[in-house]
Amino acid sequence: MNRSRRRLLSAACGAVVASAVLVGGSTPALAEGRPGRPPGMPADVLAADLAKVTEAGMPGVLAQARDGRGAWNGASGVADVDTGRPMQPHMRHRVGSVTKTFMAATVLQLVGERRVALDAPVARYLPDLAPSGVTVRMLLNHTSGIGTYDAVLFSTPEGVEEHRDSTFSPRQLARIGLDMPRTGAPGEGFSYSNTNYVLAGLVVEKVTGRSATEEITRRIIKPLGLRHTVFPGTKPRITGPHSKGYLPWHESVLRDFSVYNMSWAWTAGELVSTTDDLNRFYRALLSGKVLGAKELREMQRTVSVGPDQIVDGYGLGIYRINLPCGPAWGHDGVVFGYSTMSLHSPDGTRQVTIADNVTHYGVPGQPDPILEAKLGFVVTALCGPAASSGSAEKLRSAAAPLTLPVTAPGTTDLIRPLPPR
Repeated sequence: MNRSRRRLLSAACGAVVASAVLVGGSTPALAEGRPGRPPGMPADVLAADLAKVTEAGMPGVLAQARDGRGAWNGASGVADVDTGRPMQPHMRHRVGSVTKTFMAATVLQLVGERRVALDAPVARYLPDLAPSGVTVRMLLNHTSGIGTYDAVLFSTPEGVEEHRDSTFSPRQLARIGLDMPRTGAPGEGFSYSNTNYVLAGLVVEKVTGRSATEEITRRIIKPLGLRHTVFPGTKPRITGPHSKGYLPWHESVLRDFSVYNMSWAWTAGELVSTTDDLNRFYRALLSGKVLGAKELREMQRTVSVGPDQIVDGYGLGIYRINLPCGPAWGHDGVVFGYSTMSLHSPDGTRQVTIADNVTHYGVPGQPDPILEAKLGFVVTALCGPAASSGSAEKLRSAAAPLTLPVTAPGTTDLIRPLPPR
């Protein structure tokens, strides 16, 4: 694909509606679940709603919706803007901060085993790194007041390029965050920070004597049979079928960042997974198969994320969002070129995970048709078609306070608003 074609595709990711031709074709590729699906999850409506995401300008999107009796898998658009290779429903994807739910569940298993105490000071486990007054709970619900290290590493586009091949140790990342100015006193209020989850990973390592990623794999990923969920470590390439991941770059060109050393994200956001694996994980978690009842209650004990937010509260590695049909639990994630949102009914029977392949394209506070289309699909999947009408506008800000590094302090220079077509 020539340079002007790539610019045109890039511009389609701005705040305008693009045609299907511009995104390389948006006819959904479907792999249906078993027949007998109830009227609340019609395949044709789901397919049409997913296609709206690519019609709004996203090159490619994939999703899985479940209703307790079956699964619908869909994809729309392209996985590669140069070749036109189509997006496929079962592709592997970097899921970013969805990793935090896995990390928090591992800590809570150790709490249930009485090897970690939620309200113990972090200094009990990490005396050489411990910030005064911060507890394990404050790490998991983002009330520690510790800065987020990625705001230092990736404050400019040049930083994103510079660290493509960099390997960071968890202690390096923690030290960067701890050396930043405090966002508040411990326990004072919610302030999202990846440093919190790196410190939580170091707590797990101290207590178990194993690497945190090995412990998450041993305790959660393998027992649940999540065959396509892995921590890639310093390996920069995604193994198996996957989409490229793009950032709008200089001169409105989409630049591929799918090959990236993800050690910078570690237990805060390193995971690669699939929509099916993520739905399986959250279904097991919310139905009590991962944590004991007491620990699950602690996970769902929330703090306010601030005024005027649809996100109703952040728990321990999981948040609650209010939908037209009631609350849903889950998390979202953004790393360079890859965005994921995974939301679930309280009992884990109604589920949706949606993922796409361009990030850092929108201007905060400005209309975002792509996000609105994604949220419309989410509402259709979880609440049914009747609830989705008019709901997207109300839910526009649902993911805004929680997706990093897009909204991390000091990273606004990464956002590349694109000219209208």
